[in-house]
Parts: sequence; C-alpha cells; structure tokens
Amino acid sequence: MPRTTAAGRRKATAPEPTVASSKAQYEKELRNLASKAQIDGGSSLTQLTAQFRLVRNAITFLFFAGFFAHASQLALAPVYGSIPASTYHLPVRAAAAFAGWAGNLFLARALDPRGLSAARLLPVFTLCAPLIQFLLEPYSAILGPVWGPLITESLTVVPVVLLAAAAAADSLEGVKVPLLPKFLADALPGMGSWALFTAFENLASDYVLRFAGRSSNATAVTFALTRVGMQLSLGGLMAGLAPSLHLLLAAPALVHTVWLNPHMPTPGAAARLNTTLQAHDWLLIDRAESNTGYVSVLQSIRGGFRVMRCDHSLLGGEYTDESVVGGIVAEPIYGVFAMLEAVRLIQTGEAVPDDKANALVIGLGIGTTPSALVAHGIDTTVVEIDPVVHAFAKKYFQLRENNVPVLSDAGRYTKKLADDAAGARFDYIVHDVFTGGAEPIDLFTLEFLQQLHTLLKPHGAIAINYAGDLALPGPRAIVRTINAVFPSCRIFREFPADAASIAAHGGSDFTNMVIFCKKTPGALAFRAATDKDKLDSFARREFLEPTHEVHATEFLAVDDAEGKQQLVRVNETEVVTKSHKTSARGHWSIMRTVLPGVVWEKW
Repeated sequence: MPRTTAAGRRKATAPEPTVASSKAQYEKELRNLASKAQIDGGSSLTQLTAQFRLVRNAITFLFFAGFFAHASQLALAPVYGSIPASTYHLPVRAAAAFAGWAGNLFLARALDPRGLSAARLLPVFTLCAPLIQFLLEPYSAILGPVWGPLITESLTVVPVVLLAAAAAADSLEGVKVPLLPKFLADALPGMGSWALFTAFENLASDYVLRFAGRSSNATAVTFALTRVGMQLSLGGLMAGLAPSLHLLLAAPALVHTVWLNPHMPTPGAAARLNTTLQAHDWLLIDRAESNTGYVSVLQSIRGGFRVMRCDHSLLGGEYTDESVVGGIVAEPIYGVFAMLEAVRLIQTGEAVPDDKANALVIGLGIGTTPSALVAHGIDTTVVEIDPVVHAFAKKYFQLRENNVPVLSDAGRYTKKLADDAAGARFDYIVHDVFTGGAEPIDLFTLEFLQQLHTLLKPHGAIAINYAGDLALPGPRAIVRTINAVFPSCRIFREFPADAASIAAHGGSDFTNMVIFCKKTPGALAFRAATDKDKLDSFARREFLEPTHEVHATEFLAVDDAEGKQQLVRVNETEVVTKSHKTSARGHWSIMRTVLPGVVWEKW
C-alpha cells in the first residue's frame, strides 16, 4: 500500500468549498470593511470637531484681548485725553501680540511645571488692571501725557495681550491647515490672529460707546459698557473659560476695585469720590458714560462755579455764586463763548431783526451760546451728537431752548439739509465742536464747510470756534480751508499772544480763537454792541466785541515741508491728524492748570 504524508492526508480529508461557505465568507469580509469604514469615519469627525473647538478657543481669546485693549483706552482717556492715550497704543499692543505668539512654547515650558498656563493667568492680569491703573493715576502729573499712558499700558495691556496671543497660539498648535505650502500654513494662523485681534478692537471702538450713549441716565448704562465694568466683565468671562484656583491671586485687586475704586459706576463709589474731592474744595454733581466719552458735572466750592467735563477736557462752565449770577442769562467762566455771540454783530448788508432771524448751533457744550441767542429771540436749532451732554446741560446749567435739539451726527444732518433745496437756511451758524485737544476732523473738511456755506442765507454769517497751536501746520490748514470756502473772514483770539510764554514753550502758541466769516464778499466789520446785546452780563461786556485780532498772513504764509498750501479734504486730513498729537499734549498741560490734578485723576 502506498504511503501518504501528513500534508497529503490533510489534503485528502479537507472538504471542498461550497457555494454557501463562499457566500458566508464574502459577507463576513463586507461586514469587517463596513465596520472599519465606520471607525475611520468617526475618527475623522472627532478630529474635525476637536480642531473646530481649538479654533473657537483661539478666537475667544483674541476677542477678549481686542475688547480689553479698547477698554484700556477708555480708562486712560479721563486722565490723559483720548489722543495721548492712543499715541503709542498700536506699537505696544503689536509688540505684546508678537511676543505672545512667538514665545508661546517658551512660556508654556516655564509655566507647566507650576501648573499654570497662559489661559489660566489671563483672567488674573485682566482683573488686576483696574487696580494698577488706579495706583498709577496719582502720578499722572509727573509721568505726563507721553510716559503716563505708555507705562500704564505696559503694565496692563501688554501682559493681557501677550497671554491672550500665547493662549491662542497654544490652541492653534494642533490645528492642521491642509492643501497649503508649509511656509504659508505656518504663517497663516499668526497673520489671521493679528487680523482678528485688530478687528475685535475696532469692533469695540465702533460700538461700545455708541451703545453707552443711548441713555442720558447714568443708571441705565449697562455695567459692562463702562470703563471699569468692561474690564471686570472681560476678566470674569476669561475666568469662566479657564477656571483655576490661581484666580485667588486676583482677589485682592477685585475687592479693591469693587469697594474702593472711585471709577466704579455705583452710588457708593461716587460718594467715596466726593469725600476725596471735597477735601480739595470740589464736588461731583453727576457723571455718566456716553458716546463721546466720560461726561461729568463738577462744582468748585471755593470758586463758585460749575463745569462740565468730557474725558480730559472742559466743555464749558458758568458761575453759581450769587454775587455773580442774576443776569438775563447764565454767566460763563470762559470769555470765548461770549465772543461767539458776536456773529450777530457782523455787518452783512441786510440787517435782520432778532425775532425774524434763525440760527444753527453745531456743538452744545453747556449751552452758553445757544441760550444767549434764544434770549435775544432768535429761532435756534442745536445739533449735538452726545445725548448725555444735552441732558446735563438742561439739568445742571441754565440751558434755554426754543426748538427740539437734533441729537445726531452733524455731518449727516447738515448734508441732508444742504441737499434739500427746500431745507432750512440760516442767518447765523455757530460751529463749536472742539474737545479733548482735538476737533472732529470731518467737521473741518472742505466738503463739510461747503455744506455750511449752502445752509447760510445770502446775507448770513458764521462763527467757528477753534482751539489749537498756531505754530503747527494743522491749524494753518484749517484756517486756509475756511478761507477757501468763505470770501471774507477775520480771526480773533481770546487773549493776546504772550511772547514770553510762547518762547518758554519752544514756540508753541496754544490758544482759543474764533474765526468770523460772512457769505458775501467785502470787508468784514462789526457794529458796536449795545447794552441789549450784552444781556446784563459782565463776561459779555468784556468779551462780546472781539479785540485781539490774528492776521492770517502772520501764519498762513508758512508752507508745509513740501511747499504746498494744503487744504483739509475728506480722506486728506493727515496734516491735521499729525498736529493733533502735539496739540493734545499742549491742551493736556493747560487743563492741568485749570483744574487740580486730583479732579482729573479721580474722574
């Protein structure tokens, strides 16, 4: 019998595959493939969800940083003014963002052994910011409008933006950007983060104060839209995103802000502030956040007068002392506001009785000029962008009105009137919009002034209040632009030039001046003021008739660096913008001599 091997026996005994067994094997393999596909698909969805979560976290950190950077600007404005507060803001936040983005791995290695992270430290520094600002404010007179904002933001904005950028970079480390070259995939998150951070700060700048200004009642302003409230709210949201016991480090600062910081928008904080101010013979009457800044009404106990401030500027003031008041209208503490009323004295070839005349006043302040025009019987329309300014002028100053005020942007309002051939036209226009060491540039452009020219009746006259440094090219460009629109103008300053003071300040000549123009050509002259014109007011007896004339040829003959006689046009305002920085610093110094430092620092 032939012998067979084991392999042969197995081959001999193995059953032949049947149709049924082949079908079962095929179905098993299909099930395995389907199961594998389901696992792979679930893994891809999980990865996509995880990457979306990382991107969302990064965007959230950048959102917080952008809004905090704007909140810092708001908090510095009452102490230094909006322009000095913003001078070095861009390079400071750019350096902080770059350091946080580029150094996130180094920062992570330094913090991880201690159980810390950029995300966990972020709310700590945010909640400490109001205390740091509070501690530095008493040194504002020493630091000045240049170093003060720079040092304050170095200790507040820099750590917050740096940590937010680092936290965003940490989140984006695990995000993959497909179908892009490696160099672009590496650079895109950083560029995108900077763009988002800038966009969020611009968003805050565009909308935060706009919503704050919707109410003239301070108690109705949402806490999160106030300067200190925004910082605390952002810190609380950051803490919710990255909770940890390290938040206890911010507890002392938080307690101080809530209970001792005079900038908190609460009655208790206002009462504590008044305790401090009264020791310096000042009293806070009211305050509110609004769409143009921090607005407050203060009274000098010793001086017997009341003022309205907006950030680091005064909008006007009037006497409350019984030995001074009692005239037909309120007695202003600044003569330049009485000088604006001389627009009625300009001889235009057609005398208009007051009860037949109408006037447009752009910029209210405390209402000194419009109240006087109303007292003369002139139909007066006021355009004021800030509802809180109007509410305070009506409540705490002797504002007179004979028309409902137009609480709107002056540019839009005047354009609408000018474009309407049947729209209102005026015998007098008073243009008084200066605040904070600078003017809204769009209200001094050639295009806007041409609209005012259209709104004047053929015999009309205009008075434009302007405060600036006559040694700078910006004011020269503005006066040149006014002269390009109106055929006959003269310029008067509030007080005569002080040669010694100008020399001591390196040639700087910061002054309040009024530019009077008429629509008809020919020499501009004023009629003599009568007792009726002066409204039984000593300020008007002294300042109503302009006396200290500035001849345009004295400073308009100076060309700019390129030898051009520039005009201010829409989208061509650089010459004025550059002058603002110097002018605002000069205005800051003047304001510190008008009111004591404690009033500006304590808000």
